[in-house]
Amino acid sequence: MDVRMQISMVFHLDKCIGCHTCSIACKNIWTDRKGAEYMWWNNVETKPGTGFPTRWEDQEKYRGGWVAPQGKLRLRSTSKGKTVFNIFHHPHQPTMDDYYEPWTYDYQNLFNAPEGADQPTARPLSMVTGKHIDVEAGPNWDDDLGGSPVYAANDPNLEGLTPEQRQQLSSVERLVFFYFPRICNHCLNPSCVAACPSGALYKRGEDGIVLLDQKRCRAWRSCIAACPYKKTFYNWFTGKSEKCILCYPRLETGEAPACFHSCVGRIRYLGVMLYDADRIEEAAKRPNEALIDAHRSIVLDPFDPEVLSEARRNGIHESVLDSAKRSPVYQFVKAWKIALPPHIEYRTLPMLFYVPPMSPVMASRTEDTIRHTSEDLFHDIDRSRVPMKFLANLFGAGHEAKVRYALRKQKAVRWYRRALTVGDVEMSVAEHMLREADSSPQEAEAIYRLTSLCTFDERFVIPPMHREEALQMLQDPMEHKQGAGFGFVEAPERGL
Repeated sequence: MDVRMQISMVFHLDKCIGCHTCSIACKNIWTDRKGAEYMWWNNVETKPGTGFPTRWEDQEKYRGGWVAPQGKLRLRSTSKGKTVFNIFHHPHQPTMDDYYEPWTYDYQNLFNAPEGADQPTARPLSMVTGKHIDVEAGPNWDDDLGGSPVYAANDPNLEGLTPEQRQQLSSVERLVFFYFPRICNHCLNPSCVAACPSGALYKRGEDGIVLLDQKRCRAWRSCIAACPYKKTFYNWFTGKSEKCILCYPRLETGEAPACFHSCVGRIRYLGVMLYDADRIEEAAKRPNEALIDAHRSIVLDPFDPEVLSEARRNGIHESVLDSAKRSPVYQFVKAWKIALPPHIEYRTLPMLFYVPPMSPVMASRTEDTIRHTSEDLFHDIDRSRVPMKFLANLFGAGHEAKVRYALRKQKAVRWYRRALTVGDVEMSVAEHMLREADSSPQEAEAIYRLTSLCTFDERFVIPPMHREEALQMLQDPMEHKQGAGFGFVEAPERGL
């Protein structure tokens, strides 16, 4: 057992209001400079929808992540034999059109226009070429277009739905969408790290954050093609790749990442999870239907004396172990099992998990009468607006059992709280639903409190990073403490 520590995250999709505050906070801090105009390390997508970059989930087009033919892991995007040939052109790498051409506006024409009969306008200018352009796409171009025949109808997660289900998704009475915020998943088995020929990408041993060394990057862009979530970007101005760093300078000082801190809906949770590094390859090789259980099995119980003993032997500090015991992520993922990884079939073993959303009750209106499809307070999850198959494609590798389990438990908690606070639902019925959902009143109360009444410190359990211990292996931390994770000593340059 090789016990490691990983900073992990949970996004509760039932609470996301699609305000994009997280995206703007990240953009203003990390990617507001030349060459990074099109980068959104944090973005919020509308589902059903094609996302950013367009159809990033279509791995027949982009060929990201891992596959395991005959039980042997290999990258879909490249191999030792293909690396040299793909250095200058990768056939499956997204182009600028798959993202969007970033633009600004010709404000000079607006402010300095002479007096006239017409209203002056600020025409869009490309931030790449400086020329006038016709804006055709953006980072959230399909925002709120859940019923669009252009965007929603082309969502790769609709694969496997019947024609009737597809038609229902765009019908007025069933029209629905939910928001899907995304950042780098800081995976346990990151394909971007494995694909990089120069070794610029690496996973920090002390906290599992995946970083990119700008000095070693040679602009081969294998990481962009290999990442199935398309969360590595190429800076066309510096000639270097860039990605989300989980705001590690903030974490090292005990602060939550910017997108987490600014989240209006309080959907984000961050904490420590202990995992067994020896079992990563074994878990990633499992068949699709067993991947979620295999992923969860890697996560270790922070209260198990054997796990704690092995963790201490590996040099994990006692304060980190204490943080692991208080981790909200562990509760959602391992204890309650209501948070699921996105597209586990890519086999990168992401450490960002999502609580799947509950759809609103379906209803139709006849003259002045509104009729619900279900007379129950909360409709059955199999009759929700979002087909179970769609959520299963997104969070269950196409298999519905894990998603259904998470949604049933959420529904049971709602019934229990309704019986407890309003009283229009019998408590015996609510407790029966909890038992059917593999839960209990005590667990329901804990889920309710962490979902609805959690404080800042309960949502973000940030361990002391102990960077002084990591630095001791290479240099005197007192002499070099000013360089403990803050920026570059010198600016990145092209080439060697």
